[in-house]
Amino acid sequence: MNTLNLLRMRARQASAGGHFDSGSTAAVPSPCISVCRMSPDRSHCEGCYRTLDEIGVWARADARLRRSIWARLLGRAGISLAVGDLR
Repeated sequence: MNTLNLLRMRARQASAGGHFDSGSTAAVPSPCISVCRMSPDRSHCEGCYRTLDEIGVWARADARLRRSIWARLLGRAGISLAVGDLR
């Protein structure tokens, strides 16, 4: 399975678990799929599509910021979820 499919699956699981719902009290899971290497231009990780800054802030980010990072990385990856999945 390629990295985009793994990331898409991880996003769907997080969405199905309610982690992208702004009313959820559950921790927003990391998008990391254990393919940790930077793109040739060093703009983002080739596994999770986060930037170095996003990876660095993740551990101390609140749920709102984590959902925002998810939205940006999914956009970079060209992955769309159903409307309302990232509230």
